[in-house]
Amino acid sequence: MNTIQTKTDKFYRNSLILTAVAMFLIIVPFLLIRAELIDAYTAQIITLGGINAIMALSVNVVSGITGQLTLGQCAFEAVGAYTVMILFQDVGLPLPLAMLIAPLVAVIFGFIIGFPTLKLEGDYLAIVTLAFGEIIRVVLINLKAFTGGPNGKSLKYSVFRDDLVWGPALSYLLIIGMLVVIIVFLQNFLRSTFGRAILAVREDEIAANSNGVSVFKYKMIGFVIASCIGGIGGALYAPFIGYIKPDLASFNNSINALIFVVLGGMGSITGSVIAAFVLTYLQEFLRFMQNYRLLVYPVILILVMLFRPQGLMGMKEFSFIKAWEGLPSFIAKLRSKWNKKNKEAD
Repeated sequence: MNTIQTKTDKFYRNSLILTAVAMFLIIVPFLLIRAELIDAYTAQIITLGGINAIMALSVNVVSGITGQLTLGQCAFEAVGAYTVMILFQDVGLPLPLAMLIAPLVAVIFGFIIGFPTLKLEGDYLAIVTLAFGEIIRVVLINLKAFTGGPNGKSLKYSVFRDDLVWGPALSYLLIIGMLVVIIVFLQNFLRSTFGRAILAVREDEIAANSNGVSVFKYKMIGFVIASCIGGIGGALYAPFIGYIKPDLASFNNSINALIFVVLGGMGSITGSVIAAFVLTYLQEFLRFMQNYRLLVYPVILILVMLFRPQGLMGMKEFSFIKAWEGLPSFIAKLRSKWNKKNKEAD
């Protein structure tokens, strides 16, 4: 009975710590942006980092967690973004409703692409997703009546972009809040029966299949979840930026998302998020270098592959619980060092 009570207390304590951290990361910067202590430009970079982090998680679900290589994941971002644009601007649906429908459309595309492809072995998925991204890009270029063609499509009005009072603050609140929700969902999903089955498939398909795990089923689940997350990224990108082009589905854009995952660590959720924010800020910081800043990504990748091929975090996750539990001992060490210095000074 005491053991059960202890586990229950620990569960509630851990939940309270994680909730407090999540609320702090969402609410405090939101209030600072609202009070203009964080300027609109900085808020835009942070918020764009949140969208990039969502796309990195989409790639990581396929490449890091499911164990399949994808080279066209941003096609689902483009599907989500254009779905929001068309439903909101042309059909006349409310923006929140259009943003809810967009990930569902991306899921449909994910199922259509994944169903015939995930039965194959090797790098076929990478080739098909690459082709899918190019098909989506070409289709968006030629459907000028709906997509604006190669020049793209602008959102006539969005509270995210045009409202001078709520624009930057609301963008941060919604996008970073959604990023936190996705992280919480993925962390809990990986601890579930479905998540453990997907990890088993990643580690060894033959062993998983011999133990009764349906390899195709769980690959499909992982791919559909990744498609949904990509659609969410696009649904948030469209009203935040206010302008989208078919290049959103390009190969280069998908490679950028893959770089976030490789740098952060294949299979590490927190690693992908950290890498996305760091590289997004780095790209803005190096803007004075003009086009030469694009050389930074390859250099970083080469250095990572040489000195830490598993990425910054590997497959590990940063734990706020462990950090909280280690805080008292860390403070005690600092106190002992401080007292030792004072004694030596005396």
